[in-house]
Amino acid sequence: GELFVKKYVRIKYAKPDGEGVLIGKLPSRPLEKAMAGPGLLSQIVIDKYVDHLPLHRQMQRFERNGVKLPYSTLTDWVSSTCKLIIPLYDALKREVLQSGYLHADETPIKVLDRDKKGQTHRGYYWVYQDSINKLVLFDYQEGRGREGPLVMLEGFQGYLQTDGYNAYEIFKGRAGITLMHCMAHARRMFNEALDNDRQRAEYAMSEIQKLYAIERSCKEENLSFDEIRIVRLDRSVPILTSLGKWMKEQYLEVTPRSPIGKALAYSIERWENLSIYTKDGMLNIDNNPVENSIRPVAVGRKNYLFAGSHEAAQRSAMLYSLLGTCKMHGIEPYAWLRDVLQNIADHP
Repeated sequence: GELFVKKYVRIKYAKPDGEGVLIGKLPSRPLEKAMAGPGLLSQIVIDKYVDHLPLHRQMQRFERNGVKLPYSTLTDWVSSTCKLIIPLYDALKREVLQSGYLHADETPIKVLDRDKKGQTHRGYYWVYQDSINKLVLFDYQEGRGREGPLVMLEGFQGYLQTDGYNAYEIFKGRAGITLMHCMAHARRMFNEALDNDRQRAEYAMSEIQKLYAIERSCKEENLSFDEIRIVRLDRSVPILTSLGKWMKEQYLEVTPRSPIGKALAYSIERWENLSIYTKDGMLNIDNNPVENSIRPVAVGRKNYLFAGSHEAAQRSAMLYSLLGTCKMHGIEPYAWLRDVLQNIADHP
């Protein structure tokens, strides 16, 4: 990229008979009284939230190119850009919550704590994804309690797919919501039990692998949702029925506190919720789609380490939502954000 100064020449005309002056209008700027144009603002945001380059490293790079930008200026530009796109975030939130099928997951983020000098608070991004319409929504909460999803999903109706975290159990049996669980998490527990009881763990994993093979073949054949449902009823349901029965039998023969005992107990308790995906072809066998949307946060926090405040963490959630949705649709994020910032200041 290049840094350059735009110069606007505004010609003045005196009206006849001293009736005043005519002068050309300046084009609107994304941020009032800021010299940064939409291209520079977009580059700073994309560098941080897509390419994981912290602001202090961007500041050093600008300085190498002969432009000294204070860190406080960069942070002000990012926060002001976020304020501009609040209406887009609110619109995205409405779209996501109107979906009839959501994945949900959460991931930690360190946040500077004003009350404890030099220490960080462990906050959480709660992430809701509509994998059918390719939309993702990040919501920052200060804790990992059920209050976050309870407020966010207050009016939600449909399928809700989660891991086995007990905060989501509040939605079990709630009218209008069908709680589903994630087969990948169940499989992971058997993988962790391999050293404890290889024979039982390998059998469970091989049966789960058969279920995934069926899902892969449906995807490769590009089947419709109705066709996928029929295939699952014919091929997946018998495997699930047999495996569920086998798990109950094996649980009676193992130590409950052993890794294999915990893996069996986890699946047995959730087997009905793990099997719901067979009832509708649009449903996923696992929660991996939302975990893919969370991945950029995991990479980002290794680079910029923490958010500067709770407000900054929520601003980041807005950007992760909109830029993550761009990614799901294959839209180039810099081009999208630059276009938004060029137009949003004058948009009704």
